[in-house]
Amino acid sequence: ANVNVICKSYTFLVTNAHLNMLTHHLLFTVSCLLGCSAESYVIDDRIGLGREFDGIGGLSGGGATSRLLVNYEEPYRSHILDFLFKPNFGASLHILKVEIGGDAQTTDGTEPSHMHSKDEGNFFRGYEWWLMKEAKKRNPNIKLIGLPWAFPGWVGEGTQWPYFFPNVTADYVVTWIYGAKQHHNLEIDYIGIWNERKYDPVYIKEALLTEKKLWSSEDYSTFNDDIGAGCWARILNQNYVNGRMTSTISWNLIASYYENLSFGGDGLMTADEPWSGHYVVESPIWMTAHTTQFTQPGWFYLQTVGNLTHGGSYVALTDRKGNLTVVIQTMTHNHSQCIRPPLPHFDVSPQIATFQLKGSFAHLTDLQVWYSKLDFETKKDTLNLPVSTQVYNGSFTLKLDVDEVYTITTLNTGQKGTYPESPKSRPFPKNYSDDFTIDNPPFSEAPYFADQTGVFEYFRNSTDNGSHAFTLRQVVTEQPVTWARDADQTISIIGDYSWTDLNVSCDVLIETPVTGGVFLAARVDQGGESVREAKGVFYWIYANGTYKVTNDIGGQRVLAEGLSGTREGVWYTLTLRVKGYFATGMLDGYPLWKNAVVLEPKNGWTALGTLSFEYAQFDHFEVHAE
Repeated sequence: ANVNVICKSYTFLVTNAHLNMLTHHLLFTVSCLLGCSAESYVIDDRIGLGREFDGIGGLSGGGATSRLLVNYEEPYRSHILDFLFKPNFGASLHILKVEIGGDAQTTDGTEPSHMHSKDEGNFFRGYEWWLMKEAKKRNPNIKLIGLPWAFPGWVGEGTQWPYFFPNVTADYVVTWIYGAKQHHNLEIDYIGIWNERKYDPVYIKEALLTEKKLWSSEDYSTFNDDIGAGCWARILNQNYVNGRMTSTISWNLIASYYENLSFGGDGLMTADEPWSGHYVVESPIWMTAHTTQFTQPGWFYLQTVGNLTHGGSYVALTDRKGNLTVVIQTMTHNHSQCIRPPLPHFDVSPQIATFQLKGSFAHLTDLQVWYSKLDFETKKDTLNLPVSTQVYNGSFTLKLDVDEVYTITTLNTGQKGTYPESPKSRPFPKNYSDDFTIDNPPFSEAPYFADQTGVFEYFRNSTDNGSHAFTLRQVVTEQPVTWARDADQTISIIGDYSWTDLNVSCDVLIETPVTGGVFLAARVDQGGESVREAKGVFYWIYANGTYKVTNDIGGQRVLAEGLSGTREGVWYTLTLRVKGYFATGMLDGYPLWKNAVVLEPKNGWTALGTLSFEYAQFDHFEVHAE
C-alpha cells in the first residue's frame, strides 16, 4: 500500500519498495510528536553567490585503468558506458579526464603514445580516443581533459626530464590536441603539463587568497566498496565546504584492469571480466548521482553552505534560473576513509536539521528528495531512493542518521538507471589462444593483453605473406621519460593470476641482431609500479645463440642456461610447461631444458616480452591451464 507520512514540515509518498526509509522516518514522526528540537540552517542567495561549479568527473589513465573495458562485447559495454556517462541515468559524469599516453608504466600499465618517435604520429592507438567519443555520444556537453603522466624518450632527448626542452614538450602535447580535433572531432577543454611533478607549487590557501579556481583533479583513489562510497560522498561535499574546490575528479573512472595489479578494485564501478561480460555497478556510482544528476557545470554554489552541528556537511547550488539543489551527507569517520591521505578523527551523530529557504527560494513549495543509506550493520544499502516532499512555511526538516546522503532539489529529471543483471562472474578461460590475425583492428592492442612496460601493437608484417602476416609487435625502442619505475625489459601480461600449472606457447621473432632477446613467462607475480620486481618463470632466447631460464624479470636468478642456436630474423616456437615445482621448455617442439626447480612464486599471469626496448614480434599465442 502507499502511505503518506506527514511530520510538520514535509510530506512524502512511500511505496512498498520504500519500507526501510519509511521506518526511518516514522521514528522521526514520533520524535516530532514528542516535541523534538532541530538545528536550523539557512539556504539564501540574498548575500550573493559562491563560486561557479565546474563539475564532477572521472579519470581514465594514470594508467591503463580502462584497459579491459574495450574488450567487452555488446550490449554490456554500452551498458557500462551508460552507467558512467549517460545523463540522468547513473554517475552522469560532467568531466572525463584521460591520460595522454607516453609509452610508459603509469600505475596499472602503459598507454601508447600518439608519437612513438618525433617523425611519426598515429591518433588511433589505445582506447582513450574511443572512450572520449563514447562519453560525448552520451553527453555532448561533457568536458574533456588531457594530461601526460609520461613521455616517449625522444621528448626528453635522453634526459628523462621533459622541461629541458619545453618547446619540444609543448609541441608534443599540442599535437595530441590537434589530433583529437582533426581525427576524432573532439574538442579538448583543458590540458595539463605533467602529472604529480613539481614545476610551480601552488597551495590551497594561496589559491583561495588569489580567488583563482581550484580543482581536486585526482581524488578518491579508493576501493569501490561501501567505505569507498562513503569516502566519495564525503569529499564531494567537503572539497567545496573546506577548500572551495569547484570540481572533484575520481581516480579512477572504472576498475577495468586485472584485479591483482596496483589498486585493484578502485574506480567508481568494476568491469574487469570482458571474457564473461560480468560487471558491477558499485555504490560510488550512486553517491556520484546525488550531485551530478541534479547540478550542471555553470551552476553556482551558494555562500550559505557548511558543516552540520553534529557532523556531516551540506552544499547548495543554483542555476540562477530558480532551480535549487541541496546535497547533505553524514558519513562517519570509520565508514568514509579514503586510502590516502590519513583522515583526522571527527564525530557524526544522528540529528534533526531544519533548512530555511530564503531569498529567491522562499517561494518553493515542492521539492524532490533522493536518499541513500550505507548500512554497515545490516549490509542492506538504500541507494538513490526517490521520494517527494513539500516545503512548509519556507522550510523543510529532515531526521539525519549516520552514513546517509540526501539530495533535495527542484529538478524532477533524476533516475536510477537499470539494465538486466550482467552475466555471472567466471574466471579467465583456461584454454585461450590468439593468432592476432585481424585486418582492421578496432583497437591497437590485442584483447586481454595488458602492457606493463613497453607497448605491444597489432602489426601487419609486409615481409611475410604466410602464417606470420599478422603479428603482435613490441614497438618502444628507447626508454621513455618515465613516471613510475618501468622495468628495463618490456612485458605484457595476460590470463588469471591464480594460474599455477599450465602449458603456454608462442611463436617469437627477434629483430635486433646480437643483443636482441625475447621471453615467454608463467606465474608472473608483479605488474604495475612493481613490475621491476616481478618474479615467475621466464624462458629467454637470444640472438647470440643462447637461452636462459630465470626466476625474475631482471634475469638475476638463473634456473638454467645454455646454447639454443637462435638468432635474429627467424621465427621460433617457444613452449613453457610449469607443473608443481618444476618447469620444462621446448624450442620448435624439441626439449631444450627440463625440470628447472621453481620454488616460488606459486601462481601468476602468463606474459611475453623483450630483453630491452627493442622491436620483436609474437604470434600464435596459446595457453592451457590446469
